[in-house]
Amino acid sequence: MTKKKIADYQSHLQDVLDAPEGAHIAALFDFDGTIIAGYSATAMLWEKIKRREMTAEEVVETVNVMAQYSTGAMGFSGLMTGAAKFMKGVTEDSYFEFGEELYEKHIARKVYPEARALIEAHRAKGHTIAIVSSATIYQIEPTARDLDIEHVLCSQYEVENGEFTGNIIRPLCFGEGKVMAAENLAASYSLDLDQSYFYSDSYDDIELLERVGKPRPLNPNTKLREAAREHGWPLEKYESRGQGKPVDYVRTIYATGSLIGSAIASLPIWALTGSQREAMNFSTGLFGDIATALTGCELEVTGEENLWTSRPCIFVFNHQSKADVMILAKLIRRDMGGVAKKEVRDTPVIGKLMELAGTVFIDRANAGSAIKAMAPLIDAVKNDGKSIVIAPEGTRTLSPKLGPFKKGAFHMAIQAGVPMVPIVIHNAGDVAPKNEFLMRPARVRIDVLPAVDTSKWSAATMNEHVAEVRGMFLETLGQAEEEDALDTLVNEPKAPVKKAAGTRRATKAGAPSKRPAAKKTTARKKPASRKTGTKKVVSKKSFAKQPVNRSTRTKKTAADQSTKTEAAE
Repeated sequence: MTKKKIADYQSHLQDVLDAPEGAHIAALFDFDGTIIAGYSATAMLWEKIKRREMTAEEVVETVNVMAQYSTGAMGFSGLMTGAAKFMKGVTEDSYFEFGEELYEKHIARKVYPEARALIEAHRAKGHTIAIVSSATIYQIEPTARDLDIEHVLCSQYEVENGEFTGNIIRPLCFGEGKVMAAENLAASYSLDLDQSYFYSDSYDDIELLERVGKPRPLNPNTKLREAAREHGWPLEKYESRGQGKPVDYVRTIYATGSLIGSAIASLPIWALTGSQREAMNFSTGLFGDIATALTGCELEVTGEENLWTSRPCIFVFNHQSKADVMILAKLIRRDMGGVAKKEVRDTPVIGKLMELAGTVFIDRANAGSAIKAMAPLIDAVKNDGKSIVIAPEGTRTLSPKLGPFKKGAFHMAIQAGVPMVPIVIHNAGDVAPKNEFLMRPARVRIDVLPAVDTSKWSAATMNEHVAEVRGMFLETLGQAEEEDALDTLVNEPKAPVKKAAGTRRATKAGAPSKRPAAKKTTARKKPASRKTGTKKVVSKKSFAKQPVNRSTRTKKTAADQSTKTEAAE
């Protein structure tokens, strides 16, 4: 991201932060093309084709319907009606599961970081935030949960007794239907639409754009761009997600390959001095410098002095992106060892180079072998003065939200008798989110916190130490209040709930549903992998995975305005 784009991006956020405060102001967001790059329906269709869950006849008919819609021969209602008939008899729970997997594999990495920041800016002003989309809750829900958006107004399929009937609920959340949904939300929550915002990429949303006081075309298509210029509406376009440019592919390939180049450059040092350690130190720092420069990754570091004042130590960081490797190499530079999953060791060349640099590969599925494998790292700290770099979360997260901490790093700090230094990475996902190959330019904010004294730690008080350090990360990331709110939601007493007949009541967009929602998320029952009786499910093999661990679940659809955000167990 160039300096000019960064300045424009910050200026746009400042416009929101300069706005009046109050929950009476709504910030309404379209979903496809606005919050995420591309279209979730396309990802859903390709995933179903990939899994061979559609017959050749269904594929042909679907393509035909989409072609008619794109040429204007069919309206959105016809498109949704065509899609609905293929779903008759499919269980709704299986579609929620499908939506979760779609989010993890495809959609999470498509969320625009600029849109995320924009939503946070509205939240900072106390505005009421909602997604208003023609897509369905199954496509939207996981992203809404990730972004902490409670209100989701969307199109719906009719459901009876937990199964789709093959019909749609009218009016759909499209065109004038979006206006109706927004007005219903406004009536329910005393919102002033004349002071409210609506962000959209499509001219299909012109009715709602004209209805609100602050229309904001975002990533607009050609027709909306022309309309915006006629109305004098401010325009904005994001390029941080979606199809990359050729230069993005080149920079990504060269940045990854620079690990090998840096290692080769260090060979003369090893040959002439006989010191593998000095060669690896040179290679590490060089890789960090080259890779961040090639990708355009600019580091904005606060507390940089804390990287050096307490070595050797255990560096702990929150793992957001594959870009973390080059970021940490640039920051720490020398005398470091690390931990990685065993599969990385099998990567040609790179796995061997990481092993030579002092990386220990562990089997996450076998705690006993992992502890044994990390024993040499303790010796490296005690005898060689090396520092260890480890991510307590264990794996990359799908979003900037901090995951639970494992205890391995804390046990290492006690055994080695060294302090722990937290490295808090705010937005490495802007460079490359999880599951994304491309790396794009971005300015990454990092806070290196003062060393934490571990001399009085013990195994008996381990949980307290984990909570203390994780609390530092939450506070620095600005997620502490959110975490407190979740804890309150999980632990508050729950009134008995009387469940309405059926699974989801079909109602008009914006109208309350009689279906209550539990405060606490429970894992959905996995659907069977074959047709049983009259019930069908959408997945054949992918649902054999363990249930997704959800932090919150949003169930406030257009037909469910009274539902509260659910918290994970």
